[in-house]
Amino acid sequence: SPACQNNEQGSTLRDLLTTTAGKLRLGSTDAGIAFAPVYSTGTASGKSGRTMPNILDDIIASVVENKIPPNRAPKINVKSEIKDEPKDDKKCIQDDCSKRYSDIQYSWICDKHVLWLRDHKNSNNWKLFKDCWKQGRPVLVSGMHKKMNFSLWKAESISLDFGNQQADILNCKDSIISNTNVKEFWDGFEDVSKRQKVKNGETALLKLKDWPSGEDFKTMMPARYEDLLKSLPLPEYCSPEGKLNLASHLPGFFVRPDLGPRLCSAYGVAATKDHDIGTTNLHIEVSDVVNILVYVGIAKGNGVLSKSGVLKKLEEEDLDDLLRKRLKDSSELPGALWHIYAGKDADKIREFLQKIAKEQGLEVLPEHDPIRDQSWYVNKKLRQRLLEEYGVKTCTVIQFLGDAIILPAGALHQV
Repeated sequence: SPACQNNEQGSTLRDLLTTTAGKLRLGSTDAGIAFAPVYSTGTASGKSGRTMPNILDDIIASVVENKIPPNRAPKINVKSEIKDEPKDDKKCIQDDCSKRYSDIQYSWICDKHVLWLRDHKNSNNWKLFKDCWKQGRPVLVSGMHKKMNFSLWKAESISLDFGNQQADILNCKDSIISNTNVKEFWDGFEDVSKRQKVKNGETALLKLKDWPSGEDFKTMMPARYEDLLKSLPLPEYCSPEGKLNLASHLPGFFVRPDLGPRLCSAYGVAATKDHDIGTTNLHIEVSDVVNILVYVGIAKGNGVLSKSGVLKKLEEEDLDDLLRKRLKDSSELPGALWHIYAGKDADKIREFLQKIAKEQGLEVLPEHDPIRDQSWYVNKKLRQRLLEEYGVKTCTVIQFLGDAIILPAGALHQV
């Protein structure tokens, strides 16, 4: 309309939006849109139907009609549901949640930094998750394996179906990557005698690196892909079709990050002499991530810790009381040890790792970023120094079979 062509402040924004809107494929079910269209219903032809909206006109007309003169303070009408939102204060949110979500089974772990949703079937979980997610905190959901077809995820099953495939295998100790037949990896998954040996005769700690991933996962493993999708926690957020999954609604012309899914498989460090290495070094993901532990193998062979030995090793970690209680539960099967840090601590951790590198006589180049390069696994001794010298506390989480760990983008973690 002609009114939109005036020189009022904001016309530039409208021009920008108009340019962008031309690229949006409105009404397309496969592309997704940046925000929900407001359809108008018309009966001019005697038929009710949806007409394509002029979203920008509707939005800007609304803004103009409700424009507040600069000399008047805005009157804010606070709705009751907004008034009930928890404040940012950590204690307040926990006290408030106990009253508002009495129908949800949950606990706080890691010094109340991580929300643990204990009943994956509760359809109201997403409401509590939403309040926690605003704080940028990790969330743990347990019991996901109860919804899955467990036989599909056994090591022998994957080896039988895909053993002839080639993939990149990473030696976690020296970061050497080799391309090999995946059957070799899976044969040694639970039998240490069949694992590769390094030069000194030590058993190699191998990781099948993101195989398969993304579209390859869906094409190569359709049954497993469908099983995973129906078993995702908090489907409102985690499902590709989730109504609150922002990535699903990005316009088609956006460059999307790799949204997976990807299968991450690795041997445990319990079968190695060096327990100060990890299968995934400290790093940051650019998007929110949900990681479900779908299978835990029990390795057999010389030099492998017994289950009680593994439990004893885990008990040496700085664990929350609730996690220690889970370790003593014979029905629970621990499979992965996570160390998680808040994104706000990234600069301190980066500075600390560069300092340690200099102490060890390593060259630290100006462009070197130890987090981006994923060059460090922060062992127990270093985690203690990080706390003492920089005040950065490690959030330690044990992931049991069926646990889903949901991390916000920017959270640092190692496994």
